[in-house]
Amino acid sequence: MKLVKFKEVKLEDPFFDSLKADYEDFEGWFSRKSENDAYIQKKDDGSLQAFLYLKIEDEAITDVTPNFPEAKRLKVGTFKIEAHNTKLGEKFVRMIMHHALYEKVEEIYVTIFEKHVGLVNLLKKYGFEKKAIKGDPANPESVYVKSMKCHTDDICKDFPFIHSAGKNKYVLSIYPKFHTSLFPDSILNTEIRDKDALVKDVSHTNSIHKIYLCKMEDAKQMNPGDLVVIYRTSDKPGAAEYRSVVTSVCVVEEVKTPKDFKNYDEYIRYTNYYSIFDENILTDYFNDEKTVIIKMTYNAAFNRRIIRKELIEEIGISRGVYWGFFKLTDEQFNNIIERGQIDESLIVD
Repeated sequence: MKLVKFKEVKLEDPFFDSLKADYEDFEGWFSRKSENDAYIQKKDDGSLQAFLYLKIEDEAITDVTPNFPEAKRLKVGTFKIEAHNTKLGEKFVRMIMHHALYEKVEEIYVTIFEKHVGLVNLLKKYGFEKKAIKGDPANPESVYVKSMKCHTDDICKDFPFIHSAGKNKYVLSIYPKFHTSLFPDSILNTEIRDKDALVKDVSHTNSIHKIYLCKMEDAKQMNPGDLVVIYRTSDKPGAAEYRSVVTSVCVVEEVKTPKDFKNYDEYIRYTNYYSIFDENILTDYFNDEKTVIIKMTYNAAFNRRIIRKELIEEIGISRGVYWGFFKLTDEQFNNIIERGQIDESLIVD
């Protein structure tokens, strides 16, 4: 994914054909935006796969019905993806949300024709609601809005916000060879050289949702809404004090075991959708009664990684704890969040 000027993008790319058909003056509008920035992603053959244009507005919106009062908003000006089962849409939703957090807007809005069912459903899943219409009443665009101030108890609709009050908090360890592919925004500085190879356009990398399997039976105690701090284990033997770090915070969606599935095929369909593991490894997990399957949303990467030495000496985690999986106190969790320097507005209670 790259940030480029509109003028650097070839409007002749067939990618834009549907947008030209939907909007009468699309080519003229595109030309007038020549100096503006847009995010693009290309396929291996150089053709476009995704295009995203974002704009900050702070005035009343009077070209929709009903009108919107003055507020600071993030407008998703143009958003098109050809995802092909890669969860690329979720990747761009993450980007939109975090851009909105950075800009501290009150709302995000996008106008879209209802015929684009896949994109409409994607937006609705993550909290966008239809609030108005725009254009020709006979064939209007719908205006979908996501509030960055109002929250529910729906894990997906509230994404990326985190409800902390009354939730259990845990640390879950993940080996380095799996960590970066699952949590690409949490890549370490020491991994940047290999980032292109590690972070590819695949489902488990792009997705908001993650499925991780382990054989730590204590993980069965987690419930939907519980919070998980991801602990990336050391990549060198004997170097855990300085090279094992916490990197991210996730929200548990559900916890299962192989026995919760009717059969092997149902299990594979479920775990293959967001998991990093290949089918041979998944088969091994299926046949082990200790297996725990954790589905979670990837809500935030820490801006500052906290090493194990600091977790022990300054946050008060026992050196003798089993570092694969353990429970945090509220005080320890809050201390980690503060030291990790994530956007404070992500924690809503």
